[in-house]
Amino acid sequence: MTNTSETQGVPQLELESVIGFSGRVISGLRVHPDREYLIYPLGSAVILKRIKDGKQEFLHGHTNNVSCISVSKGGVYIASGQVNFMGFKATVIIWDYAKRTIYAQVSLHQAKVEALAFSPNDKYLVSLGGQDDGSIIVWNIETKKAVCGSPASAHSAGHCLTVQYSNTNDNIFVSAGSGTLRVWELDLPNRKIRPTECQTGRLKRIVKCIEISEDDKYIFCGTTSGDIMKVSLKTGLLSECGPAKTKYNLGVNVLRVLKSGDLLVGSGSGTFTLCSSTNFKTLKKVELDKAVTSIAIRGEGQQFFVGTSAAQMFRFSYDEFKAELISTGHNSAVKDIAICFGTSELFGTCSEEDIRVWHIDKPKELLRITVPNMTCNSLDFMADGHSIISAWNDGKIRVFAPESGRLMLTIDNAHRMGVTAIAGTKDCKRIVSGGGSGQVRVWELQPPGHRLLETMKEHKATVTCIKIKSDDKECVTASSDGACIIWDLVRFASLQRVIASTMFRTMCYHPEEYQLITSGTDRKVAYWDVYDGSAIRELEGSQAGAINGMDITQDGKHFVTGGDDKLVKVWDYMKGTVTHVGIAHSGSITSIKVCSNNRTLVSTSAGGAILRWRFPHPASS
Repeated sequence: MTNTSETQGVPQLELESVIGFSGRVISGLRVHPDREYLIYPLGSAVILKRIKDGKQEFLHGHTNNVSCISVSKGGVYIASGQVNFMGFKATVIIWDYAKRTIYAQVSLHQAKVEALAFSPNDKYLVSLGGQDDGSIIVWNIETKKAVCGSPASAHSAGHCLTVQYSNTNDNIFVSAGSGTLRVWELDLPNRKIRPTECQTGRLKRIVKCIEISEDDKYIFCGTTSGDIMKVSLKTGLLSECGPAKTKYNLGVNVLRVLKSGDLLVGSGSGTFTLCSSTNFKTLKKVELDKAVTSIAIRGEGQQFFVGTSAAQMFRFSYDEFKAELISTGHNSAVKDIAICFGTSELFGTCSEEDIRVWHIDKPKELLRITVPNMTCNSLDFMADGHSIISAWNDGKIRVFAPESGRLMLTIDNAHRMGVTAIAGTKDCKRIVSGGGSGQVRVWELQPPGHRLLETMKEHKATVTCIKIKSDDKECVTASSDGACIIWDLVRFASLQRVIASTMFRTMCYHPEEYQLITSGTDRKVAYWDVYDGSAIRELEGSQAGAINGMDITQDGKHFVTGGDDKLVKVWDYMKGTVTHVGIAHSGSITSIKVCSNNRTLVSTSAGGAILRWRFPHPASS
């Protein structure tokens, strides 16, 4: 997963909590049969979250995003599959639940594992490859070896999308997809699986999910057309299809059969219903704001958890059938983090469509500000805590109130090619912004409006980062053109430039402000003299991939970096050595910040995850 030579012998950071959930993985959210833990994917990790107190544990072993999860009926094993690059095999990992370790690791499918299912007595695991693979493989869990395999669908049919095991028989499972629905029987002596095609008559459907009734009588198939087919498992004949009138909008993504025989149904438009399994009539219904992708039943079905494509989790009770939001996260890359100055209690993150404000100790979303179809590239809290300033790809600067999320000010046409970086002065009277075309602009905030003080044009490419000196008289801007420029904010002229053959992504002033540290695509961390722009020293910041984020402690003794190698690194500023490393990110690290009291470190990823670490060097009082 990471370069071991780099992390060997270096103490590891302690991960305190993770915000996030890969909500687009169909049926990714599960409840363990012990009823105590939620199990779900986040990037390449599998997370176990104790329902009682929210305590999290992490299963690391996948090298790329987890694409499917299954839990064995007895709860002894968890299986997870991943995606991989074209031409490479995708791994299935079987985890020992009690030990939280890898029990077996197998790779036969090309590029993606589409679905997994355990046999009822934990004897076999069946795995289905993605569309570049198209095969079904049965694994013997005890021997950790493949028993047999077969193409999932006939030549005339489309791709297979899902598999489900019988509830009573270790030798029978069902597969379905685009124009294919098959019941398979395992013939162990001859090491073969033999399919029987189900007959659905004139109904032509693409099946997205299958659920089998507890007594193994019927197969329920949720389709992209928004209806449910009920097929006899024994005869393979269609018994009925419904609902007759109102179909589920954007298709049926996920189905669960309750002990009562009724069905829980989740649709692509966010409709979540309880319906009768005889005529598919809706008994209870709730509308959620994005596609329902997971339904996990706890125990006998008095309680269930629902996951959506917007990375949200809800808890429901059978009786009340009301959605209680229990966790939220970003469902796309997090672009930036800002920690509220001085207090270190709040931090903000931004991504496509929204800005979110979180409480640092119990990572809980306090506020969400949404701007549809836009991406927020950068944000900053003003030093007085009265406003959040933000940079957007539509060329606007938006200023919001941090308690209510009310829009206080919009600066239109702030930059051509989008606003890419932003920072506020300590006196809260000015904003410095940078854009996609390389311009740096200084704005004066005058209640109730604003005015443009100056445009400074020396950069030739996107401005990636802006830091303002504590006396508000100077600032430094980094750009992907390979230059960092120090500007005089009184005379609006450039004082100094540092140049390197890199696309600068990030930089920081040392708190004493006579030195700068920079980093970017050349993987180096460079120290510079602020007065003459000369290079002081250069460190090898990463062995693989750009460094995207960097921050420095208020005492200037340590700094932190994160980037495409997915490692969080804590450095000793004077020695230039790594003191601690954090291994848990599954996507590229996009930004990283240390809170002002040196207690917490927050890092964000391209997969939407936000990780909170214990900072290992408490502030010396």
